[in-house]
Amino acid sequence: MKNKLLAIGTLLLAASFFHFSVKKDEHKWIELFNGKDLTDWTPKIRTHELGVNFANTFRVEDGLMKVRYDGYEKFDQQYGHIFYKEPFTYYLLTVEYRFVGEQCPGGEGWALRNSGAMLHGQDPKTMLKDQDFPISIEAQFLGGNGTDKRSTCNLCTPGTHVVMDDKLFTPHCINSQSETYHGDQWVKANFIVLGDREVHHLVGMDTVISYYQPQIGGGNVSPVDPEVKKDGKLIEGGYISLQSESHPIDFKRVALIDLSPVKDQPEQLKKWVNEGLKD
Repeated sequence: MKNKLLAIGTLLLAASFFHFSVKKDEHKWIELFNGKDLTDWTPKIRTHELGVNFANTFRVEDGLMKVRYDGYEKFDQQYGHIFYKEPFTYYLLTVEYRFVGEQCPGGEGWALRNSGAMLHGQDPKTMLKDQDFPISIEAQFLGGNGTDKRSTCNLCTPGTHVVMDDKLFTPHCINSQSETYHGDQWVKANFIVLGDREVHHLVGMDTVISYYQPQIGGGNVSPVDPEVKKDGKLIEGGYISLQSESHPIDFKRVALIDLSPVKDQPEQLKKWVNEGLKD
């Protein structure tokens, strides 16, 4: 009996250690961008098939993921997005970016120093060849023009709606409360995405906009497969992509903590988010 109790105690100790090890590993950052190449990322550029990286728009140089237009004669509304290979539901995402250089000829005026991270995006395999934007929630990145106030980490809604102040928000974009970041400085954007419950945009540690119940609806995405765009459907998860909208931009880090293992454990969820934001 003594030997049996000793064996059971050893087993419980081992199980406890294994559980601790799994928990410890689960809240580590997943580096979506490896700093070397575009492994695990797939481009979708308007008027081109999925996987065609037209004019080498997306590239990796000097350890950075770069969006460039030196192979374009004219932008011609060839909006592009590069998608990470798998979808997520509950997560903390960090993106470090900077705008550089001059806008591509033919880019719209509103696209000056304009890009973004698309959250909860549709599967890129379901996008039409001429579709301009994925159905998604856009965390819009804007760079200052040197004089005017211009917030970043704004909210735009291609083919989606959200709830703000207990009301369905149907306009396309709304500005955040962030500061303006002029020039070519690096900006660290963080996003707390909790399924179809709530989303928070942060610049560094500062929350600049929050919204709730992301769902399919509205316009500002065209053309689109009606079998994919089911208006009113809550969006629990989806694909993450980064934009090319005619202005060169660099991405230094794109990383994520998967929060889904603790999505129903409020205290643990809060702990993982707070620890991640402090990194």
